[in-house]
Amino acid sequence: MATTAIKTTTHVNELTRVWTILKYTFGLVPIVAGLDKFTNVLTDWSQYLNPAVADMLPVTPDGFMMIVGVIEIVAGVIVLVRTELGAYVVSAWLVAIALTLLASGNFLDVAVRDLVMAIGAFCLGRLTHYRNQG
Repeated sequence: MATTAIKTTTHVNELTRVWTILKYTFGLVPIVAGLDKFTNVLTDWSQYLNPAVADMLPVTPDGFMMIVGVIEIVAGVIVLVRTELGAYVVSAWLVAIALTLLASGNFLDVAVRDLVMAIGAFCLGRLTHYRNQG
């Protein structure tokens, strides 16, 4: 019986560690990426914008990316304060970005990466749901 209790405690501790890493990853990365939409230190974000979409925008590509940056910052904050909801928001956002990239036929490697990250964010949402139940 004592071995089972130790195993259970170890599993709970490890799950908490994994959950915490995912929470801060999917909370802080969107905030950093969102802030970078204003500075372009990491990359020129407007290059990822589908040219067909860019032509339809009422703002410049840089202006649009700043709006995207605000959305990403808000999504990251939501992950940090309401993790389950925020994880699903970030997951959906990443899928939307990946679909846009796939539709443009450009940056397919980034699209695949974003889909993998979306799966990770979705898993964070599921982990949070079950973590909050028990």
